[in-house]
Amino acid sequence: MGKKLENAEAKVDKSKEYSVEEAISLVKESSYAKFDETVDMSINLGVDPKKSDQMVRGTVVLPHGTGKKVRVLVFAKGEKEKEARDAGADYIGAEDLVEKIQKGWLDFDKTVATPDLMGLVGKLGKVLGPRGLMPNPKLGTVTFDIAKAVKEIKAGKVEYKVEKAGIVQVPVGKVSFDKEKLLENTMAILKSVVKAKPSTSKGKYIKRITMSSTMGPGVKIDITKVKTA
Repeated sequence: MGKKLENAEAKVDKSKEYSVEEAISLVKESSYAKFDETVDMSINLGVDPKKSDQMVRGTVVLPHGTGKKVRVLVFAKGEKEKEARDAGADYIGAEDLVEKIQKGWLDFDKTVATPDLMGLVGKLGKVLGPRGLMPNPKLGTVTFDIAKAVKEIKAGKVEYKVEKAGIVQVPVGKVSFDKEKLLENTMAILKSVVKAKPSTSKGKYIKRITMSSTMGPGVKIDITKVKTA
């Protein structure tokens, strides 16, 4: 892969910052893997994640989805179980699923739960928590509106959370997406991150934005040209 990466990197001027449109074109052009690579965006924020009042976290439904099939597991009973099935959930249950997960089964990507079952789901905190799979009311995944939660996830709802180094990493779509779709997804994410700015954050909020495909080189974006209003 050495030569392919070398050729890909030659297409990107490391000293230059590009507009979002230019960056998307370059990411597509410099993609060289045999599989349909994911396009990722890395946003460096001027916040201190160690301070609870400067935590940046949120969700956004991408207009064109992520291009990835998401397996949704729902903890629900009775009517809500039927609602989850009708909405397209892949796995639905309660005690049976908790037992299965405790035995090591983790073949799903997202979880949703009704509030009345969180006492039961809480037993899985040590398993689901570190993997970012625990249902969370702040992210809309602990709710009685199961149909809405499942449909949004299936439609391309992504979660983001600032890491210790002050960076937010979010998937934008696939290299196979056309430029317009990637652009609309990118702007939806940026607008959401700007909206999530903590009131206690002082100084420059967005410090740097970089886009890349799974295997390709990073492309820096000129922040002054990004319009999120």
